[in-house]
Amino acid sequence: MNQPTTKLHAAIIPIMAVSGGILIANIYYNQPILKEIATSLNVGETAIGKIAMLSQLGFGLGMFFLLPLGDKLNRKRLIISLATSLAVVLALFSAVGTLTAAYILSFLIGLFTTPAQIILPMAATLTSADRGKTVGRVFAGILVGILGARVLSGFITGLLGWRYVFGISSGMVLIVVFLLARALPHIEPKFKGHYFDLLKSTLSLVKEYRILRQAAFLGMLTFGIFCSFWTTLTFHLAAAPLNYSASQIGSFGLIAIGGALVAPWFGKLADKGSHYQSLLITVGLIVGSIVLIKLFPYSLIALSVAIFFLDIGVQATQVTNFARIYSLHEHAHSRLNTIYMTMYFIGAAIGTWFGLLSWKIGGWELATWQMLLWGALAMAVVVLSQRRNAEKGLLQI
Repeated sequence: MNQPTTKLHAAIIPIMAVSGGILIANIYYNQPILKEIATSLNVGETAIGKIAMLSQLGFGLGMFFLLPLGDKLNRKRLIISLATSLAVVLALFSAVGTLTAAYILSFLIGLFTTPAQIILPMAATLTSADRGKTVGRVFAGILVGILGARVLSGFITGLLGWRYVFGISSGMVLIVVFLLARALPHIEPKFKGHYFDLLKSTLSLVKEYRILRQAAFLGMLTFGIFCSFWTTLTFHLAAAPLNYSASQIGSFGLIAIGGALVAPWFGKLADKGSHYQSLLITVGLIVGSIVLIKLFPYSLIALSVAIFFLDIGVQATQVTNFARIYSLHEHAHSRLNTIYMTMYFIGAAIGTWFGLLSWKIGGWELATWQMLLWGALAMAVVVLSQRRNAEKGLLQI
């Protein structure tokens, strides 16, 4: 790595972290304001609910079909091009007048949000000595964007109206484009094959790297717990005897942001090679948090503590997993991230579905039991993976 790139390290990591958060937030802005959008477009809530689904679908397809391009194309140009397209689509969405146009633009918002995940593996290439710490800081920025999007969206909508959410975000993304254009280094890609060869090589990584399979499955389980928890928590808080308002429920996201900011510490632990120890702690925090809310389901203090440590556990697990998989193949970070994040969002979909089903059948009691089951499976993955590696004479999973 040349000297100019090294001089950028002090500024580039915070810029990448903030940029990742600003970009990823666009997928989640619509969730708390769907009712306002439906009223504005004069459509039903069921019809407008597809907006959230389409933005997630666009993001998922972007991760599989666009994210691998980070190993084939110049990452800086790819990020700038997609982020600029995102700013344009957001501006168009702020002026949308029909449901069909809202559907199309929502899908494109998800698709063009992909640079948030291209930034993450790019950060891993900037340094190898403290890769876990670097990835942890950028990932924390992304998680703050995810968790803070709902709070910011609701605040702006209440103050100015829902269209300003996307108009302001368009301007923020343009600022990100300017900062990244000046700060990101040019890193020439190493993959020289065709696009379909790139997709084929992406899938081949699953067979090649056992650690990738372990990390992806663990990420799927833990993010499944995360999505199941936040989906059913809204119903739990709104129901008797708590009867919290929408603004009160949204404020719990601030507690989760605090947990996300602690996650980078586990990146430092991962840099020391303590992957097994780190994962035992983080998955243990997840399981312990669920146990706490089962024991005290209506305690505000217990719930706040559980949210804080659950979020630390989930996000720190991801930070450790990123540190593990990015050490597998120096020139395949985007493809490794494709596999991991695809499984990650499969976990989100399954976790959300099981959470809703459990709530419908048995309320908060059954919902938390199924979360504990996911937590037990996650702990089993950690322990059994370590045991298998120990049999092979390896020290870490």
